[in-house]
Formats: sequence, structure tokens, C-alpha cells
Amino acid sequence: MSKVLAVNCGSSSLKFQLFEMDTESVITSGIIERIGMEDSIFTIKYNGTKDKKVFAVPTHKEAVQVLLDTLIEKKIVEHLDEIKGIGHRVVQGGPYFDGSCVVDDDVIAKIDELSPLAPLHNPAHIIGIKAFKEAIPTAGAVVVFDTAFHHSIKPENAVYPIPYKFYEENKIRKYGAHGTSHYYVSKRTQELLGNPEHANIIVCHLGAGASLCAVKDGKSIDTSMGLTPLAGVMMATRSGDIDASVVDHLIENLGYDMKTVFKMLNKESGLLGVSGVSGDMRDIIDAKDAGNQRAELAFNMFRKRVADYIGSYFVELGHVDAISFTAGIGENSFIAREAIIDLIKEALGIVLDDKANVEGHGERLISAPESKIKVFVIPTDEELVIARDTKELLNL
Repeated sequence: MSKVLAVNCGSSSLKFQLFEMDTESVITSGIIERIGMEDSIFTIKYNGTKDKKVFAVPTHKEAVQVLLDTLIEKKIVEHLDEIKGIGHRVVQGGPYFDGSCVVDDDVIAKIDELSPLAPLHNPAHIIGIKAFKEAIPTAGAVVVFDTAFHHSIKPENAVYPIPYKFYEENKIRKYGAHGTSHYYVSKRTQELLGNPEHANIIVCHLGAGASLCAVKDGKSIDTSMGLTPLAGVMMATRSGDIDASVVDHLIENLGYDMKTVFKMLNKESGLLGVSGVSGDMRDIIDAKDAGNQRAELAFNMFRKRVADYIGSYFVELGHVDAISFTAGIGENSFIAREAIIDLIKEALGIVLDDKANVEGHGERLISAPESKIKVFVIPTDEELVIARDTKELLNL
């Protein structure tokens, strides 16, 4: 039996799932949050139980050790060398990686080189890769890139209309994100459609971070995020697409410095910035229903921008067989799904099955039989993709 650990080292978190790959069953899963703070939170699920502890975890390296010590302490594994492979999610693979690969010194150097494109994530990924290698030297390591699935995007969608030398010399282009999720959900959608030879699918990964992807015959042809995850639809705290001259205006006329502006665009904008209430869609909906007009504006802006991208991808694809919703909002908010579909249903001939949308749970079809486009809810499983790639590349 081969055990594979899928890990995602975020800027201040370590998310994990341990798989038994013969059956693809999850042995344990959890997350260490607020790394670097005195009140870090460690949550782990195993054997039908859930444990939660709050204590200081100063660094990612110590988070790795806490996790591995816990696996032994709770007898989730008898020995660490039972774990044969470790798959690491990496946000930014830039122009170098169009698929997953086994870790070596060159791979680590390239991930480090790309850190300016994902400054909160790539450095944390490297720390995680090295810490796990030190702790379990017998386990192979694989990296799975968020950007890899989008390498198939056509140049007319990937290249920015700025002087071409910046693309040639500096590789400034659209790289996208959430690629592992878009791959999994689009593949699962195609299976639910009966695995036709040709399928045009729009995936709506809507969570605190949000992106859409147009998928044609299993390949990404366009996506809403760009050079970084700041582009595209508005998100929990990210602005999404704005006029670039807004940045210049804030700096030149209102006296802000560049660092402050980009902190604002990444952490203080989106649903939070417009509503003044929260970046969480659940809080936005509650506030909207209570009569908060700014919350209602934020909600309407969000659904309009998602609908706009769906419309543009419909035109680009020529026709659409299915639209699939995933991630926190996409999977859990029937109100948001209904509101988005309401803006496009007349143009695209979509008819929702209200009962399936509101009362259903998990993976399901939420469009009515007469709908011209099928609409699905598909919980994403990025960790399973990571584990599968790790098993395959390490020949486990």
C-alpha cells in the first residue's frame, strides 16, 4: 500500500491530506492556520474524529514538524517512512512548467526565481518542500503547479497589449491560477456529460479567491486571473480587473505609495472594500438581506462580473455544453449561483432546477431537463489531483 501526502503551504498556513493511493481514500486531513502568530490553529480529522488546538507555531518548518509528530503520536502512521511520496501545490510555475514534475535543485531554483510573481506563496512552498525532505528523506517529492493547466491558453489571450519586449524578455503574460481545480472540475464535468469526444465547459471557481476558465476538449483556452491572482472578477478582498490608471491616480494625486496601493487592491478591496462589512459572501448576503445597501451593491457587482466572464467565454467557445460551479461560494451558496444564472439565463437558455440548486448537496446537476446548457455543482478536489500526479511521477 502506498501512502501519499498532499500539502499546500500558503503564506500563513499548511493544508494537508494523507491518501491511501490503492483506494484513493483519505486517511487524515487538516490545516495549520495563522502560522507565525501566538494563536496558530491546528485542526486535524482522522478516524471520524476532529481535533483542534490553539498554540504558537512560529514558522512553516515547525508546522511541518508539528504535523509529522502528530501523525506518529495519534498512530495515524506507525513510521514516517510509510509515506512514500509528498505532493506540493505551487501557485506560480511561470513559463517553465506546463505540468507536474519531480523535485530537484533546478526545480527549486526556478520556483524561487518566480517568487516575485507570487511573493506570499512561492517562498512558503520552498520552505515546505525542504522541511518535508529533511523530515522524511525517503519520500519522493513532486510539485503540482496552479499555472500548468493554463499553458494551453492561446497567445492572443495570454499576451498583454503592452510593448512586446516585456513578453519576450521578461515573460510578462497571463499565467492564471486555480489550474489544478479547473482541471479537476472540468474533467469531472466531462465525465458527467458522458465523456463526449468534444466538450466546451466553463468552470466557475468562486471562493475567497475566484477565477473562471473556458475549457475546450479538456484544455484551458482562457482564464480570468492574469500575471498574478489579482486580475479577473472581484473577490473577497481582491479588486479584480480595474482601470490601470486608478493606480497612478492613487499615487500621483492622492499621495499613496505603491506598496500601500497594492496592499489595498489585494487585501482591502473586492467584497470587503465595497461593502465595508466583510469579504465573506455569507456575511454579505446577511447584510444585504438586512437592508445594507453597500452589501447589496457588492453582491450585485460580484454576480455581474462573474456573469460577464461567462458571457465572454460563451462567445469565445461558440457554444457551451456545461457550466460548473465550485469552491466555497460556488459549492455552498445557492443564492449566489441563482443570482449569477439569473443574469445569463435568457441569453443562454439556462433553466435552473430550483430544488436541486437549493436543497441538494454535494456533486449534482442543478439545471432542469429543458435547459440548453447543463449546470453542475462539483466540489473541487485539488489534493486528489496532487496525490494522483505524485503517485504517477514517482511510480508508486
